[in-house]
Amino acid sequence: MQQNNGLDKSQIISFAVLCLVLFGFMFYFQKDEQKKEALNAGKQKTEQAQNAAKPTQATNINPNVTPNSIQTATLANKELKLEFSSLGGQVSKVELLKYKAYDHKTDKADLPLYLIDKNNSNYGFQFKDKTGKTVNTKDLVFTPVVNGNSVTLTANYNGAAIQFIYTINTTGELKDQYALDFKVKSQGLANVSSDNKADFIWDYNVRNLEKGRAQEQSHSEFSYAFNNYKDYDYDGRSTMDEKDETLNWIGVKQQFFSSVIESKSGFTQSKGNQDAIEEGEYLKKLNFEGFVPMNGSELNQDFTWYFIPLDLPLLKSYDKNFDEILPLGWSFIGWMNRGFFIPMYNFIASWGIAAGWVIFLMTIIVKLILSPIMYKQHKLSAMMKVIRPEIDEANAKFKDADPMKKQQATMEIYRKAGVNQMAGCLPALVQIPIFYALFRFFPNFIDLRGQGFWFAKDLTAYDDLIKLPFKIPFLGDHLSIFAIACTVVILIYTVMTSGNMQQPQQEGMPNMKVIMYIFPITFLFFLNTSASGLSWYYFVSNAINILIILVIKYVILDEKKIHAQIQANKAQPKKEGKFQKRMREMMENAQAQQKAQDQQRKK
Repeated sequence: MQQNNGLDKSQIISFAVLCLVLFGFMFYFQKDEQKKEALNAGKQKTEQAQNAAKPTQATNINPNVTPNSIQTATLANKELKLEFSSLGGQVSKVELLKYKAYDHKTDKADLPLYLIDKNNSNYGFQFKDKTGKTVNTKDLVFTPVVNGNSVTLTANYNGAAIQFIYTINTTGELKDQYALDFKVKSQGLANVSSDNKADFIWDYNVRNLEKGRAQEQSHSEFSYAFNNYKDYDYDGRSTMDEKDETLNWIGVKQQFFSSVIESKSGFTQSKGNQDAIEEGEYLKKLNFEGFVPMNGSELNQDFTWYFIPLDLPLLKSYDKNFDEILPLGWSFIGWMNRGFFIPMYNFIASWGIAAGWVIFLMTIIVKLILSPIMYKQHKLSAMMKVIRPEIDEANAKFKDADPMKKQQATMEIYRKAGVNQMAGCLPALVQIPIFYALFRFFPNFIDLRGQGFWFAKDLTAYDDLIKLPFKIPFLGDHLSIFAIACTVVILIYTVMTSGNMQQPQQEGMPNMKVIMYIFPITFLFFLNTSASGLSWYYFVSNAINILIILVIKYVILDEKKIHAQIQANKAQPKKEGKFQKRMREMMENAQAQQKAQDQQRKK
C-alpha cells in the first residue's frame, strides 16, 4: 500500500492555525511588554536621577601621585568626546556621542557609550635608562596644556623632556572625526637612554556594551594589518605572535566598535595575549606589546588613534584595510555579504520601512532567486514518493541477500526511473554558504543595531521576554520567542520532507528520520542566544518553504503525470552516466573483494 507522505486538508488547517497562534503569541508579548515599560518609565527616571554617575578616581599607579593631584584635559568634536590624564599622558576616556550602550538594569540602550573609561585602557612606551632601570611613560606625570583642538602633555625624566601631542579633527570628512592624531616627541632622552627602540605596551579590557554578552565576547579580538596595509589578520585565540611582520596598525575589535592605533613606522616583534572574563562589566582582557624605533635614542614617532564604529562604508573610506575588521566572512561568504545582502538591505531600507519587514522582504527575494532549485528538489521528492513501492519491493526481495546486491538493485530502479539522487543534495549545498553568510551578517551589521521589531528590542541580539528563574546549560536564563517560532516551523518542514526517507535496513544503522527530527530541537539551543534577526529570517524562510511544498504538491505537480513519465523513462534505453558507472564499478569491486575475503576465511 502506497504511503501518503504529504499533508491532507486537516494538516494544512492545523499549520495555518499554528501560524496564527505563533503570531498572536508574538503580539501578546509585545503588548504586555509595552504595558510594563509604561509602568516602569517613572521608576526608571527616578533611579537614573538617584544613580547619577559619580567621578571615577584613577588608580594610584605611581606612589608619588595621589588621585586628587591627577589633572585631566578634554577635547571633543561632533563624533567623539575625549579625556586625557596627566598620569601617563594617556587617553583616559572615549565617548562615541552618536551611539548608546545597553543597560542591563533598564533593558534599554540608554547609557553613554564609552570605549575607554575607568582605566580599562592603559598604554605607554617602555625603555631602559643608562643605569639599566626600566622606565614606562604610563608611570610618569605629565602636565597638560590645551590649545584649541590640541592638547600637549609634557613630562620630565632626569632632565629629558617627553611630549605627547594629541590633535582632534573638528572639521572635514566624517572619517576624520573618528581619528586622533598622536605625536610623541622627546628632547634630551639620548642623555638618559641608550636604547634604539621602545616597547609599546597596551593593556585593554573590553567593556560590555551590548545585550548578548556571549555573542559580544566571541566577537572581541585583536585585529591588525601588515605588509603596507595590504594584508590583514585577526586573533580570537589566547595568544598572538607576529614577530616576523611589521604591523601598520593594531586594534581591539568589539562587536560594533574598535579602538585602533596606527604607527607610521610600524610595530615590530609584536605579540599579545587575551583572556575571557566570565562576568561583570568587562568581556575580555587583552595585552599587546610591539616595538617602535628610537632614532638616536630619541623617541620621535607619529601615531594615529581611531575610535570607530564598524560601519562598512566608513571603514572603506580610510583605505587602510579597516573594512576587514568587520567579520563578514572569508572569500565567497564575505563577497555575498558585501556585494549582495548589505546592498539589498540598504536598498529596501531606503523605502522607510521597519528593519523587521526589510528582513522579511529580503527572505522573499532570496527564495525567488532559489525557486528553480527548490522546484527541482520538491519534484525529485514527488518522484521518490511514486517509486517508493518499487524500492520497498526491492528491499524485501534482497532482505537476506548481500547488502551490496540490495544497493545495486535500488540504484537500478533510480536509473530506469530517471531519478538522480545527487540532485537532492544541490539545494542543501546552496543553503550552506547562505546560512553562514547570514550568520555573519545579522550580529555584525551596525545598521541593525538597536533596531527593534515586535518584542525584539534589538535585531542583533536575542529577545528574552520569557525569562527563566534558573539557567539551562547551552540555553541560558531565557527563551527567545523568535527562536521557538523558528524551531517549530523547521520541525514542520522536516516532517513534510522526511516522508520519503528510507528507514535503515540493517541492524545498527542510524535512523535518519530520528536524526532529522532531533536537528530542529538542537537548533533551538543555537538560536536562543543568537541575533533575533537571524531567527526571524529563518522563521520566514521555512514558513515559505512549507507554502512552496503545498503549492507544488497541490497546484503544480501531478503525481499521475509523474508516474507516467517514470514509466516512459523505464521503457527507453538509458545511457549509463559517468557517475553511475563509477558507482557501479566501485560496488562491483567491493563485492569482489568481499567474496575473496570470505573464501580466504573458509580456507
